[in-house]
Amino acid sequence: MPSFQTRLKITGLKPGNPPEAVMAAAVEALGTRHHVESNQLELVGGVPQLNLRFLVEPTEYTGENNRARESASMMRDAVERVAVTGSLAVLRRSRGRWAPV
Repeated sequence: MPSFQTRLKITGLKPGNPPEAVMAAAVEALGTRHHVESNQLELVGGVPQLNLRFLVEPTEYTGENNRARESASMMRDAVERVAVTGSLAVLRRSRGRWAPV
């Protein structure tokens, strides 16, 4: 199965939301469409970034990429209910490397 990764910058929390609500919203949203393999929070240049790996059902290359982008966008919408987001990247695992979709 094709493996994808999202990288979403988090620039702030919305009032009344605990920090753990951010990852919970991301995993829940992405998990409604795909198997989420892993999730982690890291600091990139001092900015928190959510990294989620997930699998997309194999079909054809372009369709898989489109579904991954749509799912990442849906995940971002869910996270924006609890946090302020920055840039979003979607990457595909190919030959042992992550490449932008």
